[in-house]
Amino acid sequence: MMKSGTEQTRVVSPAEWVAARKELLKKEKEFSRLRDELSRQRRELPWEKVTKAYVFEGPKGKETLADLFGDRSQLIVYHFMMGPEWKEGCPSCSFISDHIDGSVVHLAARDVRLVVVSRAPLKQIEAFKRRMGWKFQWVSSNETDFNYDYQVSMTKEELAKGEVYYNYAMQQFPSDERPGTSVFYKDAAGNIFHTYSSYSRGLDILIGAYNWLDLTPKGRDEEGLKHGMAWVRHHDKYDAGYQVDATAEYVQPAKTTDAGCCSGEHKS
Repeated sequence: MMKSGTEQTRVVSPAEWVAARKELLKKEKEFSRLRDELSRQRRELPWEKVTKAYVFEGPKGKETLADLFGDRSQLIVYHFMMGPEWKEGCPSCSFISDHIDGSVVHLAARDVRLVVVSRAPLKQIEAFKRRMGWKFQWVSSNETDFNYDYQVSMTKEELAKGEVYYNYAMQQFPSDERPGTSVFYKDAAGNIFHTYSSYSRGLDILIGAYNWLDLTPKGRDEEGLKHGMAWVRHHDKYDAGYQVDATAEYVQPAKTTDAGCCSGEHKS
């Protein structure tokens, strides 16, 4: 698909290979220690109390943010890019979401609930979820300010200006919806606190397939792609005719109809 670094790779004796591998192992261990330290600092971030009431639409009806915790004290929300009237969810968010179902039971064992949230109405969400074969909890924030408050949906005013506040800075973004993950904690008294949010490349850590690719000679093989994730498809769209257009930019999924496209518009 793309030129890779394998063309320049040296072929050496087994002894030389082991020596080179040991040198890299030193750096890998250093990176692991740095990652552990960064994770420690992340856990030491101050918290902010959530004072706004959010009510989501789920398969069993209305659910508050507190309800999303279930019987756990920690909640991870993945902000999935799927806006009102979209025909399907974002391919990149779907790539991340393909990794969720296998994690849910393990997270629950560590006092964590993971829930996916989108601004699309529940009926749209449920249809796409069935198509993808996913089982995880996925609710609609269509009637709340939740997506706007956590930087993952564009208001009409932002749309008019062409810039959005995303990843803690003003920038352009090619879609009405944006990806992210937010973490919350609920204490024994029922108080809820926002402890962390991450966006953009900060979400790479959630993609197990990327970690596998990083081990291979070609790596992610995204060099030369105008949009790095242009190769990603919904998992039911890889076929014998699969090709990647290196010049393609991100394109927001089409809407089912222009009518009702502002369903769930920000009300503040």
